Amino acid sequence: MESQNVIQESYSKNPKNAFKILIGLYKGNYIKFIGSTILFIIKHVPTSIMPIAIANIVNIAIDRPKNAENLIVINGTIMIALILQNLVSNYYHTRLHSIAIRSVESRLRSALIKKLQELSIPHQKDMASGALQSKIMRDVESVQTLSQQVFVGSLNMIINMATSLVITLLYSKTVFIFFLITVPVAAIIIVSFREKIKQSNSKFRREMEKTSAKVVEMIELVPIARAHALEAKEVKRLDYRFGQILEKGYRLDVIQSVFGSVSWAVFQIFQIICLMFTGYLAFKGRISSGEITMYQSYFATIVNSVSSLITLVPTITKGMESVTSIGEVLNAGEVERYDNKKKVKTVKGAFEFKNVSYSYPNTDNKVIDNFSLSIAEGESIAFVGESGSGKSTLLNIIIGFVKPDIGQVLLDGCDMADMDLRSYRNHIAVVPQNTILFAGSIRSNITYGLDSVSENQLKEVLIAANLWEVVNDLKDGLDTMVGEHGDKLSGGQKQRLSIARALIRNPKVIILDEATSALDTVSERKIQESLNRLCKGRTTFMVAHRLSTIRDADKIAVIEQGECVEFGSYEELMQKKGKFYKYKKLQS
Repeated sequence: MESQNVIQESYSKNPKNAFKILIGLYKGNYIKFIGSTILFIIKHVPTSIMPIAIANIVNIAIDRPKNAENLIVINGTIMIALILQNLVSNYYHTRLHSIAIRSVESRLRSALIKKLQELSIPHQKDMASGALQSKIMRDVESVQTLSQQVFVGSLNMIINMATSLVITLLYSKTVFIFFLITVPVAAIIIVSFREKIKQSNSKFRREMEKTSAKVVEMIELVPIARAHALEAKEVKRLDYRFGQILEKGYRLDVIQSVFGSVSWAVFQIFQIICLMFTGYLAFKGRISSGEITMYQSYFATIVNSVSSLITLVPTITKGMESVTSIGEVLNAGEVERYDNKKKVKTVKGAFEFKNVSYSYPNTDNKVIDNFSLSIAEGESIAFVGESGSGKSTLLNIIIGFVKPDIGQVLLDGCDMADMDLRSYRNHIAVVPQNTILFAGSIRSNITYGLDSVSENQLKEVLIAANLWEVVNDLKDGLDTMVGEHGDKLSGGQKQRLSIARALIRNPKVIILDEATSALDTVSERKIQESLNRLCKGRTTFMVAHRLSTIRDADKIAVIEQGECVEFGSYEELMQKKGKFYKYKKLQS
C-alpha cells in the first residue's frame, strides 16, 4: 500500500512534468540507484583506461626503452585485472538496478488496477477497455524501458563521455577543445527533431489505444457480425484503423530514421576530421604516435555516446508520453473517497429516498427527479417503467455507484453519503442485467471473493438457482471451466450462475436487475419461486420488464422520467387502473 501511495504522490505532485514524475516513482529506491551507479562506474573502468594502455604499448613499441618487456607486461596485467573485476561489479550492479526498475514496473500496474477499482462507475464507462489495457501493459512496459535507458543507458554514455573528456583535457587542451565542438552539433540535432518525434509518438500512441479498443470490441461482436453476415464490414472497419496505425507508424519511423542517419553521418565525418587533426599534431611533434590511437578511441567513445544519447531521444520521448498516458488514469479525480467515513457493521435494510435528483455528468437532463420513497426492512420493491425512465439509475444509487446531486438516501436512518460504502457492500448482492463471468470454473465464479464455502452451501444455492441438475450432468461438475465471459454456458445457465453467486453471500439487501430476463418460462418460474423464498427477510430491489415476474413483490414503484408516479402492491395498482394497469394489459 505504501509503495502505491508513492506512485500516486508522484503523479499528483507533478501532473504535467513527466521527468519529475519518473524520478518520483523511484522514491525509496534511490540508495539502490546510488549503489548501482558506483558499481557501474567501477565496472566501466577498463573501457576508460584501455585507450591509455594501448597508447602506452604503442609508444613502448616505437620508442623501445630498456625495460620495454616489463612495461608491456605491467600494462597488460593491469588491464586483465580490471577486466576480471568487471564480472563481479556488473553482477551486483545489475541486481541493484533491476530490483529497483522491475519493482516500479510492478507497482505501476498495481497502482493502475487499484485506481480502476476506486474510479466512479460513470467515469469508468467513459474509458474504452482496450485503451485501459494498453495503458496497463504497453505504457507501463514503455516506462520500464525508459527507466532502463535513463538510469542505465544514458548513465553509461555520460560516464564514458565525461571520462574521455577529462583524460583528453589532462593530455592535450588542443584536442579537448576540438572534442567540445561535437557537443553543440549534437544539441542542434536534438532540438531540431525532438518536438516532431514527440508529436509523432503522441499520435501513434493514441491511435494504438483507439485500435486496441476496437479490436476488443470486434472480438466480442464476432457472433453478431457472423449472424448478420457483417464479416466484410468488420474487416473493413478494422482495416481502416490498421491503416491509420500504418500511416502514423510510417511517419514516426521515417522521422526517427532520418534523425538517426543524419546524426550518424555528422559524427562519422567528425571522426575522420579527428583522425586527420591528431595525425597532423603527431606529424608536427606536438603529440606522440601512440596518442593518435588514444585520442581516436576517446573521440569514438564521445561520438558514440553523444550519438547514442541522440538515438535514445525517440525512446525517451515515447517513454515520457507513456508516463503522461498513465497519468490520465492515476490523476483522474472521479474516485470514491471514504476518508473519515463511517464503516457499516450491520445492515437491517430500511431505505428512504428524500427528494433525490440525479443528472449524468456534463448534462442538465435529470435522470432522477425529486424522487422520494420509503422502504421498510425486509420489503421487496419492484421498479417498473419504460426504458430510460431511470430504473437502473435508482439501482446504481442504492449500490452507491452514483451519488445524488440533490437529496438524501438513508440506510437504516443514516445518510449513505456519510458511509464507507465498501463496508456497506459487504451486506448486499447484485445480479446485473448483463451477466458478468470470468474464464474460470463454475465453482470459482460462484464463490468469487469468498474465502471458504462448504459443499453443502454450494449445493443449497445451486438447487435454489435451478443449477443443481445442470452441474451434475457436466463431466467435471463444479470444476467445469465456463470459458471466456462464460461462453461455454447457455444464456439461461449464465444468468442462473450469476444468481447463485449472489445468493451464496447470504446478503441483507438483494438487487436484481432483470435477473430472470435470459431464462425460459419453465426455468424462470422455478427460479422465481426460489427467489421469493430466499428474499424473505431481506430487502429486495428488482427491475423487470416482464411484469409477471414481480407479482409477489410487496410494493411496486412505477417510474416515469425519473419520478415515482405510482406506488403500491400489485393488487392495489391493478385496481387503480393507472400506468401500471396499462403496462400489464400491453403484456397480456
